[in-house]
Amino acid sequence: MINFTKMHGLGNDFMVIDNTLGAITLSAEQIITLAHRHFGVGFDQLLMVESTTTPGVDFRYVIYNADGTEVEQCGNGARCFARFVTAKGLTANNPINVETRAGLMSLFINEDNTVQVDMGKPNFQPIGIPLHSNQQATTYQVAGYELGALSIGNPHCVLLVDDVNTVDVANIAQQIQQSELLPNQANIGFMQILSNNEINLRVYERGAGETLACGSGACAAVIHGVKLGLLDSTVIAHLRGGDALIEYTEDEHVFLSGPAQFVYEGQVEI
Repeated sequence: MINFTKMHGLGNDFMVIDNTLGAITLSAEQIITLAHRHFGVGFDQLLMVESTTTPGVDFRYVIYNADGTEVEQCGNGARCFARFVTAKGLTANNPINVETRAGLMSLFINEDNTVQVDMGKPNFQPIGIPLHSNQQATTYQVAGYELGALSIGNPHCVLLVDDVNTVDVANIAQQIQQSELLPNQANIGFMQILSNNEINLRVYERGAGETLACGSGACAAVIHGVKLGLLDSTVIAHLRGGDALIEYTEDEHVFLSGPAQFVYEGQVEI
């Protein structure tokens, strides 16, 4: 039996497991079964808390999508990760420093139990996204759509739309994800700009489909909007599951702030 905690950040939901002893190994097939919303626990991503020997780092933060693939980054999950390790008594540190496949992250729990995540600096170089392009540009043509592309630890494409409620998100996102220009696919964001500091956003994620919220997707959308001169450096992103605050600093660090909620504790047999 595996002990787990069900959590969510703005409706982006997670199964969180303490694997600091390193005793738990799950196959892709087992993760897919656990992710099933009728026959398993049900989640967008599985978060594993693991130990690290890296100096100055508290934990290794490992993320799996519902399709069993390991991914580099998850901003909403990072907020849940911070509250989980604190509530479970695994650390008393604040901020909490974690390492991911995308690099180091710093997580700070505020007095109201919201969490601010330093997502680091975006990468606009095509090779770093990755995107097959001969030169860096503000926008690209992919599968017939004009979009921004960048990595904020994981690859994102951002499209400007007039109304997020009338967009065929799944169809368009799948066309873009299947493009040979995106060798690792990407999370696809659909951004409606409401004002200089407010957007509506829907995100279709790799390996999970459309989620109620995507923290790194909100960061990518705001960064793209700032680069286009359409957004200020501090923006509220209205996602289907709630609101996130994005701050893009002059030194190009991006901070994601929002809630992280516990849902229930459980045990599951694999």
